[in-house]
Amino acid sequence: MKKKIYFIVLAILVIINMFNVPGSTEGATEIDTGDTAWMLVSAALVLLMTPGLAFFYGGMVNKKNIISTMLQSFVALGVVSILWVTVGFSLAFGESIGGVIGNPMTYFNFNGVSLAPNPDFSETIPFLLFALFQLKFAIITPALITGSFAERVRFRSYILFMVIFVLFIYTPLAHMTWHPDGLLRNWDVLDFAGGTVVHMSAGFAALAGAVYLGKRKRNVHNPSQVPYIILGTALLWFGWFGFNAGSALGANLDAVSAFANTNFASAAAMIAWIFFDMFNKKKMSATGACIGAVVGLVAITPAAGFVTIGQSIFIGFISALISWYAVQVKNKSGLDDTLDVFPCHGIGGVSGMILTAVFAKDVGLVYGETTTFLHHMAALVGVSIFTFFGSLLLYKITDLITPIRVIEEKELEGLDLSQHGESFE
Repeated sequence: MKKKIYFIVLAILVIINMFNVPGSTEGATEIDTGDTAWMLVSAALVLLMTPGLAFFYGGMVNKKNIISTMLQSFVALGVVSILWVTVGFSLAFGESIGGVIGNPMTYFNFNGVSLAPNPDFSETIPFLLFALFQLKFAIITPALITGSFAERVRFRSYILFMVIFVLFIYTPLAHMTWHPDGLLRNWDVLDFAGGTVVHMSAGFAALAGAVYLGKRKRNVHNPSQVPYIILGTALLWFGWFGFNAGSALGANLDAVSAFANTNFASAAAMIAWIFFDMFNKKKMSATGACIGAVVGLVAITPAAGFVTIGQSIFIGFISALISWYAVQVKNKSGLDDTLDVFPCHGIGGVSGMILTAVFAKDVGLVYGETTTFLHHMAALVGVSIFTFFGSLLLYKITDLITPIRVIEEKELEGLDLSQHGESFE
């Protein structure tokens, strides 16, 4: 019966999209071709990050769960894309309701998402391209969460959780942060490319997932495919240039600055992590280098367009140390966040948000301004509480509809076989 319900829901979404109103071309001549070309490339780069994440996570789990873990990331490309067209984009960027959420009918089924620029969001690129660029952020956010409950979640339950997470956690945060009338944006909270919207939300949702699902029966973390981790990191680093520099929404000076800061923060974090590993464990591991690089990318995301290259290096370096210690604390706590999503993405996002308020040009703490810093601290608390407890509630709702955790027998068998009937050889 439940299988039929999933199919019926999908069929309804497909039928709804049959009546999609084509985007108007009126005013499309106003676009800037250079900006449009860069944003097309950026959207493609950000899309590449999700398969990159699949390799990154897939290499970290045992061989019985590689396919399942990679598919949990990859399937988001399909599920979130259809959801975004139908109602997700409208909830994130539709007419503001109290600065918290968009009106679901504003751009329902992409109606009104035309090929002409929308000056409320970008004056030089097609509005449709803006919507597609934002889609890639919505795709990767729930995929990031999966690392926390890897090796023990039912696939169909995960799909349901992904849908309701995007609708009730991601879209309100995107609206509050990036919509012109958004609550956090009007409160001067700075998030250039998603440190709050993507990484903090995924990190605290991951923490909630690890708490809700509990420990694996065999709580052992031995990466089975280190080359996958390296490949995934390379794809993430490459795609992150679109993630951050693309958030300038044009081929402009902000994009160049964000591009440079992205690279140097990640480089500094990688070096910090492997040397800290050496000082404490006597080994410079490939896995550690990759994790450090990703932490640097996470931390620079909210600040990418607001800081100097020197400041980006500091942000990457200090965030790597903070996340390294957070991983050690997590390991001692007994919390089974399988792939350290909260210490790396959650704490990395928090570090980035704080350091953005410290270094942001003209309005940061180092420039003698305190307003932005205080607003960031208040937003940090609010976003953390909303995302953690909101996600806990969504896990519970998912569990009531369809059990979210596999039974012990299926977990020990491995999710590749028990969920998908496939194996990695």
